[in-house]
Amino acid sequence: MEQEPGMLAAGLLILALLATATAAYGGSPPSLLTLERAFPAKQRVELEALRARDRARHARILRGVFGGIVDFSVVGNSDPYLIGSCTDCPQSSGLGIELNFFDASHSSTASLVSCSEPLCAALAGECTAQGNECSYLFQYKDGSGTSGYYATDLLYFDSIMGPSLVDNSSTQIVFGCSTFQSGDLTKSDKAIDGIFGFGQQDLSVISQLSSRGITPKVFSHCLKGDENGGGILVFGEILDARIVYSPLVPSKPHYTLYLRSIAVNGQLLPIDPEAFATSSNRGTIVDSGTTLAYLVEEAYDPFVSAITGVVSQSAMPSILNGYQCYRVPTSINEIFPLVSLTFDGGASMVLRPEAYLLHYGFAEGAALWCIGFQKVQDQGVSILGDLVLKR
Repeated sequence: MEQEPGMLAAGLLILALLATATAAYGGSPPSLLTLERAFPAKQRVELEALRARDRARHARILRGVFGGIVDFSVVGNSDPYLIGSCTDCPQSSGLGIELNFFDASHSSTASLVSCSEPLCAALAGECTAQGNECSYLFQYKDGSGTSGYYATDLLYFDSIMGPSLVDNSSTQIVFGCSTFQSGDLTKSDKAIDGIFGFGQQDLSVISQLSSRGITPKVFSHCLKGDENGGGILVFGEILDARIVYSPLVPSKPHYTLYLRSIAVNGQLLPIDPEAFATSSNRGTIVDSGTTLAYLVEEAYDPFVSAITGVVSQSAMPSILNGYQCYRVPTSINEIFPLVSLTFDGGASMVLRPEAYLLHYGFAEGAALWCIGFQKVQDQGVSILGDLVLKR
């Protein structure tokens, strides 16, 4: 999927070249930017655990749309030279990845942003009498928060100049070094080193690269659906005749689309177009931080009914812990239909069964598959998460 301001591309991309990126840590050589699984590939995870993970994220990204920076009580040392230590930050991760704290004082290329720099004002940074370092305070609606200092360092990447020509490049980017965390950010079960931002705001990595004239404000990513995980990530525009663009809804904090219709097995579902209407509290967004996919109730019910109607002669429907599941005696690709999501401009995203089903083990000698789409009842926002952003 390729995204740029005002446009979204739908379609399968087969890419041979991949841009790589890494932050410079203490002068270490650049390394490949890898994707890690939030849950082990062969470990069964309850659907409710996946929903709980998404709920925590949605509490941050959806309820804090109209303001994400507020004052709150900050704990920690004000000495900027202690960056590399962090109050209440997790020391280990339950995701099976090694955590590495970034220490600006040990890097030959990193530096802190000072309050006297115009950049600090552009970042809406905070300054105190205790020091001259440009700091930030973030608190989310779920009660979690973080504070720290803005810093700059080099981002290394490969510029693809042609089919077989790659140029090693680097540029300076701005990012935040957290020295204090609170709430869910302190928990070690899903702890990570940081967040690599691809949002539309000026501070995101893709926006910074665009402002420097290095790449257009476009990026492409696709997650692998197999057990090995991983995927592809490219900064910049890909020229491919198979790409069909759909406009993004302007002036939205998230990547919001005009979803027009859903078809199952080629048949349009009887969904009121108002279910996909875009307003201040309604719409359809694409979010790679969401694990599953979520449809508003007016679309979810006919979607599940249509799937069940197609497979009822070959798979046994059942309800497991409140979720719609099916006992499947053979391959899901032989039984379950294709699903098409059509967006403005005629762009269509075709989902194979594995892009809307989750394998949930076995029951009575048959594989148990459950609908991965979840019903949204308390808000009017449909969310397309990692479940559908894979191949």
